[in-house]
Amino acid sequence: MDCSCARALIELYLDDELDREQAAALEAHVDGCADCRGALNGLGEVRRALRDESLRRPAPQALRDRIGADVQAQRPVRNSRARRSAPWMRYAAACLLAFGAGGISLQAWNRLHGTTERTQLARDLFASHWRALAANSPVDVVSSDRHTVKPWFAGRIAQSPPVRDLVEQGFPLVGGRLDYVGDSRVAVLVYRHGHHLIDVYMLPSPATGPVATTAQQGYTLEPITLDGQRAAIVTDMDLQELARFERLLRQ
Repeated sequence: MDCSCARALIELYLDDELDREQAAALEAHVDGCADCRGALNGLGEVRRALRDESLRRPAPQALRDRIGADVQAQRPVRNSRARRSAPWMRYAAACLLAFGAGGISLQAWNRLHGTTERTQLARDLFASHWRALAANSPVDVVSSDRHTVKPWFAGRIAQSPPVRDLVEQGFPLVGGRLDYVGDSRVAVLVYRHGHHLIDVYMLPSPATGPVATTAQQGYTLEPITLDGQRAAIVTDMDLQELARFERLLRQ
């Protein structure tokens, strides 16, 4: 993949619109290209900045005071003067309505699109899991041996994840992969329970943001701490089996 092709795919990648093979090809290119990596990180920063609720701007207090004073001043005048002032009053009212409607609309937009840091992280984790399910293979290294999977991450990520052998408990290790949460590259451990695939994401440090138990479209996201590292489980197992798997991971 060359830089022009990579640049054309970056927005699609951040919107989770690439299939697993395209995403993997872009990730491989970004790993070796500082310019494209900078473009990816820069666009990710812009997207996060636009989700900042501090961008909301209420009507300035000076404008509110000015309009309020004008309204008070208009009350004692004769009807003829009030009629002459009607255009200004309509303009003032329109300003207030515009500022108010803008704030309400932005709040509604935030609720609709889930632009808080917590919901964005959950969105990224769910999207990554679904993307892996749709791919030809949900793993980059296929192995049920933790002594093979853990060393595979060495040199590919800053800290290799803790890998548990849970085959005797009914949760065999499938392998591992590298994926992106936002613009952070993370290790993902992949387990299986019956027909259910289980992704365990090792969240980057410093933390990408808060994470909480979340359910979406039959899938559950469950935060967990493994050997002092923040992690998150994403799967469609029932809650009882998920709780058992979580306890086994913590041991």
